[in-house]
Amino acid sequence: MIAPDLAAAQGRHLDALARAYADILGTEGYDGVLLYSGHAHRHFADDQTASFAAYGHFLHWVPMAGLAHSWLLVRPDHRPTLYFHAPEDFWHLMPRLPEEAWVEAFEVELRAETPPPSLPAGRFAVLGEVSAALASALGAEANPEALTARLDELRVRKNDYEVACLREANRRALAGHRAAREAFLAGGAELDCQLAYLGATRSRESDLPYQNIVGINAHGGVLHYQHYDIDTPARRNGLLLDGGHRYRGYCADITRTWPGPDADPIFAPLVEGVTALQRRLVTALRPGLSYVALHEQMHAGLGTLLVEHGLVRCSADAAVATGITRAFCPHGLGHLLGLQVHDPGGRVAADGTPLSPPACHPALRLTRELEAGMVVTMEPGLYIIPMLLERFRDSRDIDWQRVERLADHGGVRIEDNVLVTAQGPDNLTLHDAE
Repeated sequence: MIAPDLAAAQGRHLDALARAYADILGTEGYDGVLLYSGHAHRHFADDQTASFAAYGHFLHWVPMAGLAHSWLLVRPDHRPTLYFHAPEDFWHLMPRLPEEAWVEAFEVELRAETPPPSLPAGRFAVLGEVSAALASALGAEANPEALTARLDELRVRKNDYEVACLREANRRALAGHRAAREAFLAGGAELDCQLAYLGATRSRESDLPYQNIVGINAHGGVLHYQHYDIDTPARRNGLLLDGGHRYRGYCADITRTWPGPDADPIFAPLVEGVTALQRRLVTALRPGLSYVALHEQMHAGLGTLLVEHGLVRCSADAAVATGITRAFCPHGLGHLLGLQVHDPGGRVAADGTPLSPPACHPALRLTRELEAGMVVTMEPGLYIIPMLLERFRDSRDIDWQRVERLADHGGVRIEDNVLVTAQGPDNLTLHDAE
């Protein structure tokens, strides 16, 4: 059962959504919008489907991430109508609405069919995974860019209900991280760590917001490593675990790196150094700060870290200027987080102005100034990635002997989920039990 205070916060959330949608629809000249939850897709030439998560704007209203083939009609001055797909089916368990207060905010129509409901007279938009032909048949527009952008912006700043869900998702994900670390230190393979994570979070893999990255040794240097080895390596140098959780639709996205029992003595201090850098960057978070500038602070800090740990012989400034720090960390500092792991709106200003990432930082997903209410990830990293370091092979600025000592350790990433407030950062990831 949902706690009473969270239920009350969700009620305020839905009231605020209704007001905001009315304003946005009025400004954009629409009488309403039909949101489609989406559906799972079959593998080619097969009858099995891939994992599914509901469309973010549908999920903003209806906290059921696995609800497929359902529709939500939102009109100003009307209770939103939820067309809830609940077919009679002996092959699968029929979806059920929870006994929670939020359901009373909707007119609910149970439907066995999957096509969209008919729309009343007026100008309507249909958002989600729908074709222009389907929308046209309804007399509506499919995914109009201006309306979608306004609704994306509505999700950029989180309210009390959303923050509470994100905080709970983090708490549960941390339980998985602790269990995976224990499995690793006990001699487990990557698969053992993943199974320990799932057990501690009481999750199945398809419920997670993304496939966990569980990289032992050099696999920790593959940024989106996608496998789980079933055998424990002869040497256990380190574990990098990027694991999340979803609570009422809202996502946690946490990364930790732990030295193993066979790690080179220079690895643990490097993990501590990246952790300290991450904490300093988190402390700097405040409204009005450019996230691009914060990303550049990360590279300055990485330059200093490389010098302090003897991986480069040049100055920290030179390591940044020559691109050495980007070879050790090719990804951005972080991104917006919410109903999607990479929530929309990170590269667009509040007024709709596109904000492209700097040419030298093309992977940066968040390029706008921070505002109170944003939840962002903070994830500096430092990796040994041979293909990126290769262009510096003839450079004497890098101590290749020390780099080679770390080659089978993969890398380090430390990632927390942080709420930006006027009073300072609120780290949703850190808990006393960590």
